[in-house]
Amino acid sequence: MNRLNKKFILRITLVFFITFIFTWIMNTYFLPKYHLYQKKNALAVLTEQFETMDTDQLLQHVEDLENKHGVTIVYTSMTENNNSLNTMILDKLNKKGITLSKFWITDESISKLNEQIIVRKIYYQEKLKSSFLATFMKKDDLLIVVGESISHSIDTLKIVNQFNVYIYAGQLLLLIVLSGLFTKHIVQPLAKIQEAAEKISNLSFTRVHIQTDDEIESLARSINQMSDKLEHAHQALEDKNHNLREFIANISHELKTPLALIKAYSSGIKDGMDDGTYLDVIQQQTDDISRWVNKLLELSKLQTDSYTISTFDFRLLLQDTLQKYRISTQQQDITISVHDRLLTDPWVQADKQKIDMVLNNFISNAIKYTNDRLIQISMENKNNQVLFTITNGVEIGDSLQWENIWEPFYVLESSRSKLLSGTGLGLSIVRTILQKHDSKFGFHVHTREVEFYFSLPAAPPDN
Repeated sequence: MNRLNKKFILRITLVFFITFIFTWIMNTYFLPKYHLYQKKNALAVLTEQFETMDTDQLLQHVEDLENKHGVTIVYTSMTENNNSLNTMILDKLNKKGITLSKFWITDESISKLNEQIIVRKIYYQEKLKSSFLATFMKKDDLLIVVGESISHSIDTLKIVNQFNVYIYAGQLLLLIVLSGLFTKHIVQPLAKIQEAAEKISNLSFTRVHIQTDDEIESLARSINQMSDKLEHAHQALEDKNHNLREFIANISHELKTPLALIKAYSSGIKDGMDDGTYLDVIQQQTDDISRWVNKLLELSKLQTDSYTISTFDFRLLLQDTLQKYRISTQQQDITISVHDRLLTDPWVQADKQKIDMVLNNFISNAIKYTNDRLIQISMENKNNQVLFTITNGVEIGDSLQWENIWEPFYVLESSRSKLLSGTGLGLSIVRTILQKHDSKFGFHVHTREVEFYFSLPAAPPDN
């Protein structure tokens, strides 16, 4: 028996014993008093009814009233002699089967009766183990006694309490058995849930199958949902950690070369070997390192940076961005074609500075990695959105895992060719910005080319 069973049965047993003790105290000390109180009230109500009845009518229906109300009624003429009055009442009671060892009507009671005051007495008969509850009332010149014998209940209650002990003992045994069976159906599912929780705490993401059609089943479903979410979160964390290790290795390699060059050329200057180009090399390598650091800081800042939403012309922003790359594309003989015939309304609502960063990253990547010297850009209005796409040719390697290209620390090829993503920071910046804009974005890989896209909400007509 497990601890939950023991606790449940122990508490049920405690409640049971408290109920038994309370019942025993009530039966022993309060039930006789309550019984006597009820008899007194019933007799008082009956005598009040007798007072409203005519004396002749009352005397004619004495026997019927006795049978109806379960009382004894005797009457006699009022006399000045107290002894003879008591004797007559006792004789009449004896004739009706009421034998009293202690009974006496005092002078004080007779005085009250003469003043038309109802007198109520109780005469305890110890030897007979009973009491006689009597009410005296005077109607005309008659003394009417209405009484009822009440047996003492102490012995009876002892027997009842003793019998109740056997009853309660049997009920307790039955209760323990039923409680054990009942808690078994509760504890077994909870034990399964506990086992599953322990496995989850040890990173063994398991599921528990319970069908009880109650709150325990709901708890099991919640445990399963938690297990699934924790498993996904754990896997995502493992992937991020793996990407982080890859990134650290990647950035270490990237920084190692320029730092080695800076050290080598610095030593050359110190040794007087400078031919006039050493400082240029050191400055170039320093600029490369600075660009790396700035890009890392940029990605970190975008996570918490505030966004200023405004309305601007998306076509004009793209034109300004493309103008920055005009000389670079001419030197590399790269053609950028823009198709915007379907863009009837170029106004969007977004953070203009951040969207400029997105366009810069997409265009610079396309220029850097296109293999057919052709970049195609299209814009169109679709479902109250402005949709942007950019396509360029690319070598599709078998080792590329395209679903991870948005990760900030993911490198598509372990050969460090930096295909498309380089260190992964550019596209990670793009993803962060577009997620902040609740934009729909993604990519499609076609035969020997890749297409990136995103959308922004069109500005309302009144703007």
